[in-house]
Amino acid sequence: MSNNSNLTPPQNDTSQLPPSDAERFKRESDFLRGTIAQDLTNEITGGFNSDNSQLIRPHGMYQQDDRDIRAERIEQKLEPLINMMLRCRLPGGIITPQQWLAIDKFAQEDTFYGSIRLTTRQTFQFHGIFKRDLKSAHQLLHKIGLDSIATAGDVNRNVLCTTNPIESAVHQQAYQWASKISEHLLPKTRAYVEIWLDGEKLETQDEEPILSSQYLPRKFKTAIVIPPTNDVDVHANDLSFVAIAKHGQLIGFNVLVGGGLAMTHGDKSTYPRKADDFGFIPVDATLKCAEAVVTTQRDWGNRSNRKNAKTKYTLERVGVENFKKEVELRAGLTFLPSVPYQFTQRGDQIGWYQGFDRRWHLTLFIENGRLLDYPNKPLKTGVAEIAKIHQGDFRLTANQNLIVANVESSHKQVIEQLARQYGLIDDSVTLQRKNAMACVSFPTCPLAMAEAERFLPDFITTIDHILHKNQLAQEYIILRVTGCPNGCGRAMLAEIGLVGKALGRYNLYLGGDRAGTRIPRLYKENITVDEILAIIEPLIENWSQLRLADEGFGDFVIRTKVVKPIINSAIDFYD
Repeated sequence: MSNNSNLTPPQNDTSQLPPSDAERFKRESDFLRGTIAQDLTNEITGGFNSDNSQLIRPHGMYQQDDRDIRAERIEQKLEPLINMMLRCRLPGGIITPQQWLAIDKFAQEDTFYGSIRLTTRQTFQFHGIFKRDLKSAHQLLHKIGLDSIATAGDVNRNVLCTTNPIESAVHQQAYQWASKISEHLLPKTRAYVEIWLDGEKLETQDEEPILSSQYLPRKFKTAIVIPPTNDVDVHANDLSFVAIAKHGQLIGFNVLVGGGLAMTHGDKSTYPRKADDFGFIPVDATLKCAEAVVTTQRDWGNRSNRKNAKTKYTLERVGVENFKKEVELRAGLTFLPSVPYQFTQRGDQIGWYQGFDRRWHLTLFIENGRLLDYPNKPLKTGVAEIAKIHQGDFRLTANQNLIVANVESSHKQVIEQLARQYGLIDDSVTLQRKNAMACVSFPTCPLAMAEAERFLPDFITTIDHILHKNQLAQEYIILRVTGCPNGCGRAMLAEIGLVGKALGRYNLYLGGDRAGTRIPRLYKENITVDEILAIIEPLIENWSQLRLADEGFGDFVIRTKVVKPIINSAIDFYD
């Protein structure tokens, strides 16, 4: 298979434009090494120099500081409290109880915040690791069979896979492909081993046959989804494989390319975009197809303007059919017509469910994915106590929840008892709360413009009150909040999406659908929470009185012309 069949895209070429500064430091990095090792010994600052602060990202880290105390420290003439967020590579989100106990101990003893955060990329991350403890964090992961390679930066990120504990046979096959894709697309450089695991530095030349010495133009996200559940939000990913099964066996995938949700306030050349369906491939063509999509984006993506560097913009610039033909040429395959499928649900199935193999699976709702011991609700300790006796595995979901999977019937009662004892099962949690999600935002995210994780719980309490008042207590709206327009909370696939604009102010988007197949439209820009509620409450009242049978809120606001549907976001997102 050729990775370089046509290095010049057929139209609107950007290769002759000056490259962005990110291309410079990747090119000069010596395959992601930079001077990270030297920076680790610099005790004058808690951070890395400007290039290295970017180069640590493909190693799985972001440099952050506690923004709640930034001003206070500046007033004291102190450096901001610089620390690192470290994200694990966990394709498909599966982790053993033994691994969990090890990360629980590290979070408690060696991080500033003491929490474990379950993410929308189906993994966990530590917040608040100081530079002096970074090596021990990586070495801990290595010791328990994990790593953080390629969970950030211009590489293929953690590969998602529908958790789907009920259809265990198909899930197992799909999960194996998620792992294979993750391994196949990983950076091949030895920089990670040399810097973090004290591996011997080899004199041989590194090679990156898939990613190249320049790596990708921008981050790249991949997912596998098993219909009828769209729990990974296929349209949030550069590349998604829709699992097609026959007689309980995985036979292939429909391939979706070019999804993505990030945008930039005030820049109309940026927008969220749904993925295009390229067609069906047999299962044995999966790795060839994944590699061909990645290398086409590698060669054709915009390396001049990072705001337009994602795969979605490449498809718009060169044409979907041209991109598709190039993938076929590089992979040596022809896409077949897509196999029909339908998404009927998106969120996680909270509570107990039994798989076809008679084993039980308990999905625990973890609000915003934050595992910490709260007063009268020691969630983090509770998961650790379950891990001490659980003989199956844990599955992290793309909706920030945790599945205690593969429980024998004889262990079901004791696990439920522990979950209730530590507040991990709360029967009072509403459907609305279970179907809401937020990114981390303040105080740790350097990009945050408005609150998200800390804002959402009280906001949902208010929405629950409105629903109850309108006899909709057993209903829900897919509602998501992000602290900035970068899309981590996937608000651009919500029925109600709030995107942070400034402290206490958000852009309000309406009109996504429950299946996650429609992008919402901007309804009102830069408004306060009180203004948001003043808009939402009468809409919910109308929904209660005028909706059709089983009509979701997003479909209702489209049908009643509150907002127009987004048909082609490259054209009509800003109309």
